[in-house]
Amino acid sequence: MKMLLPFINETFPGVIWRMEIDSLSETIFLEIRDTADKKVSFASVNLLSGKPNFTGFTTPERWLTGIEAAYNGILLLHNYQSEGAPVHKDIIAVDNKATICWSNYTYAFDHLTINGPVVYSVQIQPKKLFVADIKTGTAIRPYELAIDTEPENYIEVPQILPSPRLKQILPVEPYGDIIHYFEHNNLRIVSLHSLKAEQLKQHLYIIDDGVIVYDDLLNAGIQKLQPESFIIYKNSLIYIKNKSELKVLNL
Repeated sequence: MKMLLPFINETFPGVIWRMEIDSLSETIFLEIRDTADKKVSFASVNLLSGKPNFTGFTTPERWLTGIEAAYNGILLLHNYQSEGAPVHKDIIAVDNKATICWSNYTYAFDHLTINGPVVYSVQIQPKKLFVADIKTGTAIRPYELAIDTEPENYIEVPQILPSPRLKQILPVEPYGDIIHYFEHNNLRIVSLHSLKAEQLKQHLYIIDDGVIVYDDLLNAGIQKLQPESFIIYKNSLIYIKNKSELKVLNL
């Protein structure tokens, strides 16, 4: 039986704080935070080729910026109003060559639609929403709820199941009585916690007809149970190891 191997295996200099998948360009964008140096950077990885488009991209604002959304190969970033407030402001658009396509410091992002980002000017009250051209930032037309619907993200998350249901096929004794579980292409994907010698660990297993064809230790020496550890995007398993490693497997 064929063992599985990661198609993408990239390590970043900080904690992967957020991921955003753009299904139009098949790109995963990452926000990486170095809390010690108070520095945030961004990366882009092509999910088809497995190769990074760019890594280590930064803006003049070293810390108070983050990912807003991604659409058609363009990453939208925002700044924060202040360190103590979660309010977003400004829009900076970055393409897959790590080039800033446009920026606007009077706009703010509202939400993403199948026709592009919906934004508004913070200088106009009451708020007036319009659809913006993702490549230039110019207004296309006013936002229309009927036609500017939410895009499909193709992301599926695991179920939470009681561990006794799968105990007979698991290689370690689950801790916490629950597992994260997903079935895809006749594969069983399981994430669980174990406790040995007072050390809590988080594991990932892929099981094919009762045989483990892939396993990884996601976190060791952790203090509490972690949230869901993987997602399924189309035919790919995507997860983060040790908070800083992006791994993608083609299933």
